[in-house]
Amino acid sequence: MADQPDIATVVAARAGDPAAIDRLVAGYMPLVYTIVGRALEGHADVDDVVQDVMLRVLRNLGDLREPESFRSWLVAITVRQVRERFRARRGAPDALLHEDVRDPGADFTDLAITRLELSGQRRETAEATRWLDEDNRELLSLWWLEASGELTRDEIVEATEVTRQHAAVRIQRMKGQLETARAVVRALNAQPACPDLRLLTVPWDGTPGALWRKRIARHTRDCSYCSPSWNNLVAAERLLAGMALVPIPAALTGKVVAAKTVVGGGTHLAAKIGLGVSQKVLTAALSTVAVAGAATAVVVIRQDPPPSTPTAAVLATQSTAPRRTPSATPATASPTPSPSPTPAKTSKKPVVIAAKASKKKGVGVWEFTGVKAALADVGAGWYYNWAPNNDSVPGPSGVEFVPMIWGKANVTDGTIAQAKKESEGELLGFNEPDMGGQANMSVEDALADWPKLQATGLRLGSPAVAYGGDTAGGWLDRFMTGATDKGYRVDFITLHWYGSDFSDAAVNQFLGYVDAVHKRYGKPIWITEYGLMNFSGSPKYPSDAQKVAFISGSTKGLESRSFVERYAWFGLPAVGDSVDFGLYKDGDSPTAAGQAYKAAG
Repeated sequence: MADQPDIATVVAARAGDPAAIDRLVAGYMPLVYTIVGRALEGHADVDDVVQDVMLRVLRNLGDLREPESFRSWLVAITVRQVRERFRARRGAPDALLHEDVRDPGADFTDLAITRLELSGQRRETAEATRWLDEDNRELLSLWWLEASGELTRDEIVEATEVTRQHAAVRIQRMKGQLETARAVVRALNAQPACPDLRLLTVPWDGTPGALWRKRIARHTRDCSYCSPSWNNLVAAERLLAGMALVPIPAALTGKVVAAKTVVGGGTHLAAKIGLGVSQKVLTAALSTVAVAGAATAVVVIRQDPPPSTPTAAVLATQSTAPRRTPSATPATASPTPSPSPTPAKTSKKPVVIAAKASKKKGVGVWEFTGVKAALADVGAGWYYNWAPNNDSVPGPSGVEFVPMIWGKANVTDGTIAQAKKESEGELLGFNEPDMGGQANMSVEDALADWPKLQATGLRLGSPAVAYGGDTAGGWLDRFMTGATDKGYRVDFITLHWYGSDFSDAAVNQFLGYVDAVHKRYGKPIWITEYGLMNFSGSPKYPSDAQKVAFISGSTKGLESRSFVERYAWFGLPAVGDSVDFGLYKDGDSPTAAGQAYKAAG
């Protein structure tokens, strides 16, 4: 942890001790600045938000009942102010200034690279943060501090006001997006540049964003020149370990002015700093407020850990566990008979697994070499790709494609017409609307758009929640209650599930959740994503034997439940960023998990 004031200082500051208040603000200003700066990357309003945070902290310090919780309280206030600024900015023109006139402290990535002298993979990771979605930048600002030892997971949970499990899932998915962004940064910075990538990015204006992150990442996975961008990515936690807070830039320290401040009923003289290039003077309703700063964090820079083992970057979820080469692949050729008449030594005949076809069995699919052959080989009855059409991943004859309306932005006449045209009778609703970084929709927004999906006349699956499908008052429960009240149609319930317990108990944990959701709503069930991944601990992925045991037990249980109509493993490809959990390395090379899934049905 950084050298921050102790509880005694908080108690004294709460009582109005001017020296203690100065130490408290000076000690915690770097933490607030780091959270706000990274969350609001590239905008000139960082100093305003820091100012607002410190105003609120000092104005309400007297009401803090538990001094030991000061830091958690401070972080929670900081996150709320960041969110308020995000909300205000959504309805206003983009506040990103031209680089020639931007406050040198406004571009937090440039500042971090310069002030912390980042190089190598640390620099790549810092540059990659520019490519994150808005919600993930906020979460990154907290997780970055957790990884560097400045915050605890409990403080992140309290600040984000979600459960510990939800926080773990959100962090894991943010890390997945960060790893993808790191590969994008590498590919764009490669020398000499990839000719195909240069051609792809001709229309790009150079501004990092979600659309171009996805386009460039897709290219890197398919391009033999760019695919090494995914190799030897040192786990972000290892890169951040030991790094201190980013020092406050000079523009934020400003001119110190004496002023009277009311805190906890006491009056004292304190330092008041100007913020930003305009040297703003802090004011508050309580006459004046103290904001002391100018503290500089000690920066400890370590060499990058040796990139001995690459890490896995997952499409929708991320782990920092080293990649493991699948230990078993099927042999398809018959052994050559021994010319010797004596049976003293014979080689074992390779095991060739025949696929069991099942209408229930499906997979989540994204582009990779051999996708059509793999879909046929695994015996899948259906598949989906989180999209309204399968143009990028056409399947073989006889394997049903199920379209999805992913989120609110996809509820357009054109997209819905496309999905209806592609469907053989079913349509999947929104993808993880309860998750920031995914569809991220309120129940009210989802219900408002539902009639448009219902109008297709297709059998319609509920929005696929990331967790808590069996929870009273949870996202899915509120959606289903609203749909019933409005007379909307939901033909089956769609679920996602990921387990972090890799023991034999995992099968019953998973099936128990499926049973509980069915009992709650009494409708058919589709599980459109499931697997074993530990989002917040180690090991991140199960062994091959554990994956095989879980797949065998879970698919047997799903096949035996008449109310389970479909299930889909996440996911089919076991290449690049998905080698630790995918099923196929190419069209006819299943992993150990792929062999088990192939045999299921």
